Amino acid sequence: MAAGYFVDSSALVKRYVQETGTSWVRGITRHSPSTIIYLAHITAVEVTCAVARRRQGKTLTPPRASSILHRFRQHLAGRYIVIEVTPALLDDAMRLGNTHALRAYDAVQLAVALEVNRSHQAAGSSPITLVSADRDLNDADTAEGLTVENPNLHP
Repeated sequence: MAAGYFVDSSALVKRYVQETGTSWVRGITRHSPSTIIYLAHITAVEVTCAVARRRQGKTLTPPRASSILHRFRQHLAGRYIVIEVTPALLDDAMRLGNTHALRAYDAVQLAVALEVNRSHQAAGSSPITLVSADRDLNDADTAEGLTVENPNLHP
């Protein structure tokens, strides 16, 4: 049975940009039949913007940023299961954002993660693990009953 991970942008950017937790994130996101990686579609926007900000701030050269974004788009097309954000998920995100006082995209990430977890378990699989380096989101995830891994704890 495949292990399921829902990876938010704060963790996924570590797959492409060297930071604390990069090796660990690369390990769980390596293409493997025993692992399923789920992403909310908004993660594509967040990771792209994070790379662009690093390019603008000169911590990544333009050629390196371009290479990272090319590889990321390839992975989006075939390595990850990308979950569309529906109006129902946005309704859930509003409720969760209000309950946990989350930033907007964090509330959407949590709503999608909870839906993925329900679907994953309904298919007979074990619960997913949410992977995030965002402390506020992780607190809300835990309060909602999800298993959480913070890549910053895996240097």
